[in-house]
Amino acid sequence: MDIEVKMPDIGLDEVEVIEILVNINEKIETEQGLIVVEGDKTSMEIPSPISGIVKNIYIKIGDKIKTDSLIMMFIENDTNFHTKQKEENYLDRNDKIHIEKKNKEDVFFHATPFVRRLARNLNINLCSIIGTGPKNRILKEDVELYQDNYKKNVLENKKSVNFKNDENLKEEEFELSSVQKMIGKNLHQNWMNIPHVTQFDEVDITKLEKFRKKYNFEKYGPKKTSNNITILVFVIKVVAYALEKFPMFNSSFTLKNKKIILKKYINIGFAIDVNNDLFVPVLKHVNTKNVEQLSSELIFLSEKARKRQLNLSDMTEGCFTISNLGGIGGSWFSPIINSPEVAILGISKSQVKPLWNGKEFIPSLMLPLSLSYDHRVINGAYAARFIAFISKLLSDIHFLIM
Repeated sequence: MDIEVKMPDIGLDEVEVIEILVNINEKIETEQGLIVVEGDKTSMEIPSPISGIVKNIYIKIGDKIKTDSLIMMFIENDTNFHTKQKEENYLDRNDKIHIEKKNKEDVFFHATPFVRRLARNLNINLCSIIGTGPKNRILKEDVELYQDNYKKNVLENKKSVNFKNDENLKEEEFELSSVQKMIGKNLHQNWMNIPHVTQFDEVDITKLEKFRKKYNFEKYGPKKTSNNITILVFVIKVVAYALEKFPMFNSSFTLKNKKIILKKYINIGFAIDVNNDLFVPVLKHVNTKNVEQLSSELIFLSEKARKRQLNLSDMTEGCFTISNLGGIGGSWFSPIINSPEVAILGISKSQVKPLWNGKEFIPSLMLPLSLSYDHRVINGAYAARFIAFISKLLSDIHFLIM
């Protein structure tokens, strides 16, 4: 019996097909990836709702599809295929047996969707990798080791080339990942369409850092753990408070009808780098949560991002974005606004500097801040007051209770 497979509702009006993961006549298991689509700031794999054999594929790479668009036609599975595809008990629901054709023979291997996606991004054929997990399951580490060995072989081959002759000089060309292409497109549009102005400031966080270390020591002991509260969490809490006092920063600008939408909720996104791909998870209703709650949610979303398990709801409905480069280094920078938001705050690496108190220079821990804002919506004086207010709260966290 023929069964139609349609595009499920993922919360986006329209998405672009960037990858087709199956072929006609291929046997598919339930929840096996069918296609990869790309929408606003994210890409995701669409799993099969049923098991069966692919009869027809009605879409191609580059097509724009919507909810309920017909993407494929399946033939209902037969019992022989069910027997052949029976999974071992140790596999969880996301750890399917992947099948590829090689030399007209079926090649079976165990790999999670995350591992398969990682291999595709690195242009690695999983048939070439020997899995070291239970029952030859291919792990993330196996893919990374294969990639490292490949790079090592390339470097060794390059060393053997005689570079005295310019004709032997070589270049390497590679495609941007789908996420990089999407991010680049959005950043270019935002930079071209929004009149950016960046306001810089530097705030003394000596007291805040002393309190942070004291709290973490009393809570978790002398050892540094992944649960330690970071400066970023305090910045997020302070920004949420500032957004209540300066509501124009908690708005969005509609280009079509030139209207400003003031938001009655405060959701703050934070940019995170994952292997040169940029993701912006969003913390919801920040003003209603304390620092401990925000820290737990920040850690949880960051881990999901690193595992590339963020879903659409994790990355939408943001009001304001924070880009934190403090863990890498540098002083100030000009972050690009995440449209339709009207501002973004950049954080750089804190440094101990001499600060004049009127009588002498005192060693102080200074945190650089960079506030980019949309000059169509926010004027310079309003922006200066906003960043000054943030600096005031960070320099003495007691002002949060006033």
